[in-house]
Formats: sequence, structure tokens, C-alpha cells
Amino acid sequence: MTDLRIVVIDNHGQFTHLEKRALRDAGVDTAILDNDTPPSEIDADGLVLSGGPSMDRVGRCEEYLEMDVPVLGICLGMQAMAAELGGTVGSGDYGGYADVTVSVLDDDDPLIGSLAPETRTWASHADEVKQLPDGFTHTATSDVCGVEAMSDPERGLYGVQWHPEVAHTAEGEAVFENFLEICRAR
Repeated sequence: MTDLRIVVIDNHGQFTHLEKRALRDAGVDTAILDNDTPPSEIDADGLVLSGGPSMDRVGRCEEYLEMDVPVLGICLGMQAMAAELGGTVGSGDYGGYADVTVSVLDDDDPLIGSLAPETRTWASHADEVKQLPDGFTHTATSDVCGVEAMSDPERGLYGVQWHPEVAHTAEGEAVFENFLEICRAR
């Protein structure tokens, strides 16, 4: 195991255990904690805000964003991050899960800049970020969703609309590895 500890905040999504598994497979000490866990009880070098069914079940998301550790929001986790920080989230035009080709817009981005210029992902677009919060850069897009990824490296906050933890996503392991490098550098 590495010296990193990453906590996955469970927003009651169907893939939360796969996120933990992906991090464990990367050699990281990891745990899943419910999204009502007080930040004072969390010892972590980074957080993953998992996906989930609805914005009304994101618990203490705002408090987790203030913990001064890198945070990766996945699907609903990204949407909750955006909403808490002043962005806008709304219904997507395409709804449920689908295979989506994502175009990387910023090849210098620490989270996704190393991915292929176009990469295959598995994503749900029932809801999506419509307007970025202040301080964030729009780092990926697709024909299905305008904001497929966002990044604020200065604050260590990152989000992807897709699910890097599932086998249908071509470069999911690279997303997690890049996030771990961000955590190590911090």
C-alpha cells in the first residue's frame, strides 16, 4: 500500500464500491464513508464524491469541499460540487447511461490532460453541469453534454460527468492515477 489514504464519500450511487475497488487496485488505502460523516471524523489525503441518484441526497458536500484536500467529483459528485460553489446544474437532454465519446479540451489539465484527445466513457446525463462555478476551467465536452469535466487545480477540485470506475470507460484507471498524483503533490 502507498502512503495515501483516499476516502470515497458515498452518495448512494450504484458504482461506489467500484470506485473503492479502482483505488484499492491502484495500491491506495481507501474507505467508503456515508455522506453524513462529519469532516472532523475523516482522515484522508483526498476525497472522491461518488455518483448517486439525486441532488437532495448529497449530505455534507459543501463541508467536504472545505477540507483542504483534493476532491474528485464523479457524476452526481461533480454536479454537487458545481452547485455548492455557485455553478448551475440542470436536466440533461439525453438522460440515462450511454457510451459517450468525450473530447479533452485542456491537455495541460492535471486530471484528464494525459488522456487521448477523444476517449470513450460510460456516463449518465440525467442531470449535468450547465454553468461552471467561478474559478473552474471547462476541460472536456461531448456531443451529448457541454460540460463533461471541470477543474480548479488551485483549490484541488476536479469533476468528471462520466464514470472512470467502470470497465466501459477506456481510460478510467488513468483518471484515478492522475488524481492520486494530484493528492501526492499536495
